[in-house]
Amino acid sequence: MSETPLGRFCWFDLMTLRPDEAPDFYGPVTGWGTMPFEGGEEPYLMWTNGEAPIGGMMELSAEAIAAGAPPHWLAYISTPDVGGTATLATKLGGSVMSEVDVPTVGSFAVVSDRDGAVFAAFQPIESTPGHDGVPDVGEFSWHELYTEDWESAFDFYSRLFGWVKTDQMDMGERGIYQMFGREGQTLGGMMNRDPDMPPPMWMYYVRVADIEAAAATVKDGGGSVWNGPMEVPGGDLVAHCTDPQGATFALHSTAAPGAGLA
Repeated sequence: MSETPLGRFCWFDLMTLRPDEAPDFYGPVTGWGTMPFEGGEEPYLMWTNGEAPIGGMMELSAEAIAAGAPPHWLAYISTPDVGGTATLATKLGGSVMSEVDVPTVGSFAVVSDRDGAVFAAFQPIESTPGHDGVPDVGEFSWHELYTEDWESAFDFYSRLFGWVKTDQMDMGERGIYQMFGREGQTLGGMMNRDPDMPPPMWMYYVRVADIEAAAATVKDGGGSVWNGPMEVPGGDLVAHCTDPQGATFALHSTAAPGAGLA
């Protein structure tokens, strides 16, 4: 068994009100299929890209709804020591919302960072899902943090997962867009949120072959496209969307084969 990498985005769960309706929306948009996870105590349907599982979907709990959590995507970031990562996150000013052991799968901790953006740290029992290198069509290809203070956020995540600064873009009045990565690969970016934006959160981009067609399919499926498709520096195209139940996500198509947002 290979060593668990530190800091890889490796799994993505859709936390939603009606999981049975989600495949009918996301399948046509992203090309994903689904398959049941065998061996769990509770039913769990996984997203598949080709034959590879990339995430899953779960019904948003009554407790989460009561606490004000809307439907959302939750990313899992790999660590070889989830207990140590959870302890360090608390020391760095974050908070651990829950810790869960899943037999045959691994352990994870759901963590809120210093400003309230939520993610999960995951220690698998066997191999770590996902891969390094250029994301394929149908995979999550960019990970963007909207926060109150990107410098503080970068300090938090770099100390937690070993991420390093890559490129930086000056957006003028909107401030700095700081990109980050690991193992020579840029994974995403961080920026200060505008006052009219939602509270601090992560936005995840799915790579698609034809962003105009995918955006049209979002609308046809009852979702909304509230920004884009538009070109970003480097020539890639992005669009920001909301699914029919209110979870936000983004689409991304590359300017050329092998290209990326960075």
